[in-house]
Amino acid sequence: MITREVCERVLRKAASSGADYAEIFAEHTVDHSIKMIADRVDNISDRIIAGAGIRLFKGLRSVAASTTDTTEQGLMRCAQRAADALGQGSAEISIELKERLFGDIHPIKTVPATVSNAEKIRVLKDGYFAAKEFSPEIKQVTGVLLDVDHGILVANSEGLYAEDRQIRTRISINAVAEHNGETQTGFYGPGRRMGMEMFDSEVDARAVGLKAAQQAVTMAAAGYCPAGVMPVAIGNGFGGVIFHEACGHSLEASSVAYGLSQFAGKLGTQIANPKVTAIDDGTIPNAWGSINIDDEGTPAQRKVLIEKGILKTYMVDKFNGRRMGMPSTGSARRQSYGYVTTSRMTNTFIAEGEDNNDDIIASMEYGLYAKEMGGGSVNPATGEFNFAVNEGYIVRNGKICEPVRGASLVGKGSDVIMNIDMVGKNLDLGTGMCGSSSGSIPTTVGQPLIRVSKITVGGR
Repeated sequence: MITREVCERVLRKAASSGADYAEIFAEHTVDHSIKMIADRVDNISDRIIAGAGIRLFKGLRSVAASTTDTTEQGLMRCAQRAADALGQGSAEISIELKERLFGDIHPIKTVPATVSNAEKIRVLKDGYFAAKEFSPEIKQVTGVLLDVDHGILVANSEGLYAEDRQIRTRISINAVAEHNGETQTGFYGPGRRMGMEMFDSEVDARAVGLKAAQQAVTMAAAGYCPAGVMPVAIGNGFGGVIFHEACGHSLEASSVAYGLSQFAGKLGTQIANPKVTAIDDGTIPNAWGSINIDDEGTPAQRKVLIEKGILKTYMVDKFNGRRMGMPSTGSARRQSYGYVTTSRMTNTFIAEGEDNNDDIIASMEYGLYAKEMGGGSVNPATGEFNFAVNEGYIVRNGKICEPVRGASLVGKGSDVIMNIDMVGKNLDLGTGMCGSSSGSIPTTVGQPLIRVSKITVGGR
């Protein structure tokens, strides 16, 4: 995207007012999406994002600037703005960039841009009409097929010059069902860091539509969930959103470095039930949240955050690592060049345990089985959260019984991970987008079936 020689000159200009670290992040991203609604293709869109961000450090000060003009002249003007903002004096530094190739552990067989819209529409229709025809109670279906080709370049004053190309594909189906005048929605949206071959080997578009429709129909006919404190079994896959939101964000350096985390200063201490081992792994081949390098050019890593209940490490980026005295863990991410990088998750999950899944349900005299989780909110400083349950069932005498809707889980992250007293063996991963200070990024959540011994369930 930008030659080494140009990057060297721009970095020297950026660092000229006394910075001790200078960085260029450039990107060229093409987003392509197809949307279906009312039994027809409603929209086909293409979006190109191209530009560069320049960031400077001076001790614990950081400034950033960005531009859409990636000519040398445009980059020089951006570098000067950043240098002026830092405004700490003058310096002449020598920068010699050396290209590094980190390899690619996410092979792409069919680049989506080489596939016709007609073929993509055929795949989307498979999912759409599978949902639409599932039941007469399905009243509306929306389907989206998205592919992203995200190319990045990172160059910095430490001599790094590296590029990466990230291709991701995702299909999502949203179904609305009506029963006796009551409507409920069902959603399923799997994705991978893959091309269109995802639909040959990993994702069945029809199965996506059927799952969304089944959830909508089941919940439309369900009664309301009773409220109270009770044991809750949380399903595998996207059930891991509980850990991601209630605990994961509190393990990011962006919170920990400033003491704004429930887990700040607790390395080496027990923060979870000994049954809990939690991992953030950006190296899983072709997983939705995987990377080869992060947005500071640090190679992806597999990090055991919590091992048998003991806090082992945090997710750290370069700048917050300075404040914490810790090296980067390959956790620096940003939505685009227009955002400032900070520590974020990649593929974050609770590892498989030793409990049999049947035993988890059988252990519950009365409680809730949260088969599919939805969205929610959390305060990383306190860990207090509130999450919707998209598909839930009452458990009586160790058996899954009638479906219930309107359930929510309310609690505190540090309490929940202490109260996870059973961890099953059916680990699965779920696809999501995570929003934070550096924008919206692709992340994976995951877990096997788990049991929380007690948690507040909101309902009626």
